[in-house]
Amino acid sequence: MNSFATSIFVAGLMATASAQALQITSQDIKEGHPMAKTFEFSGWGCDGDNLSPQLSWTNVPAGTKSFAITAYDPDAPTGSGFWHWIAYDLNASVTSLPRGVDIAKLGGQEARIDYGKAGFGGACPPAGDGMHRYQFTVWALPTDKLDVTTTTPPAAIGFTLNKIALDKATLTATYTK
Repeated sequence: MNSFATSIFVAGLMATASAQALQITSQDIKEGHPMAKTFEFSGWGCDGDNLSPQLSWTNVPAGTKSFAITAYDPDAPTGSGFWHWIAYDLNASVTSLPRGVDIAKLGGQEARIDYGKAGFGGACPPAGDGMHRYQFTVWALPTDKLDVTTTTPPAAIGFTLNKIALDKATLTATYTK
């Protein structure tokens, strides 16, 4: 194969590989853009609607038996970020969540987050702390049930997800108060 043909072959392989990667999209939030107040927490000095955004994902890897969804703020002034949502044990047939989803109605579980309760907790950066990033991640998992409980610490769940995930995709929105 000449160098031109080799280049075309390699480019084709790279395009095929990237087309196969898990992808996450949303009708409510956009990569790198500010979120609406609808997705702000209600409490802790914030008065938003505390609704989770609509999320969809495609290009699910072979072997996926369930999904987890997380929302994480790496910019929180805690030294360890802030977990805003941990939903898991979503059946592999679920590839979309509506705004304000009730995870239990889909057969999934939600773990305790850094607000001290289970469920979605919207953005609520400290006033004057500047822009924060909110990373919404879908995790494709090779197991039906994640080996955690609703009281497992968020960082331990994050470790578990990173250890076993077949693939993950992240959509990062922003928020400033």
